[in-house]
Amino acid sequence: MTNEELIRAFYKEFFNGHDIDSALKYVREDYIQHNPGVGQGRAALMEGFRQKFITEPTFKLEIKMVISQDDMAAVYLKNVDPEGNTKCRVVDIYRIQDGRLAEHWDVLQPVK
Repeated sequence: MTNEELIRAFYKEFFNGHDIDSALKYVREDYIQHNPGVGQGRAALMEGFRQKFITEPTFKLEIKMVISQDDMAAVYLKNVDPEGNTKCRVVDIYRIQDGRLAEHWDVLQPVK
C-alpha cells in the first residue's frame, strides 16, 4: 500500500466511517500527536474521536489533495456539514513508519 492509499483508506474508514477500531490497522501504538487537543498515542486518538463522533455524528472530511514524499505525507481536506458546506479547512501532515501513521501535525482554518 502506498502512503497515499494508506491515508485515503484511513480517512474513509476512521474519520468518515466513524470506525474507531480501524485505527488499529493504520496507526502505530506509539503515535506522536502534535495537536494539543488530542492526547499522545493511538489509544488517545481513538478515545478522542470516539467522543467527537458521539457529539458530532455527521462529522465528515473531504480529501482534496494528498502530497507524499518518502516517509512524509500532507493532506489538504475540508470538514463539511451534511449539505456539503465547508466548516473548516485543514492540512494534516503525517510521518509514516512501517506502513502506519507514526506522527501527526495539523493546521486548521475555520470558515465563518
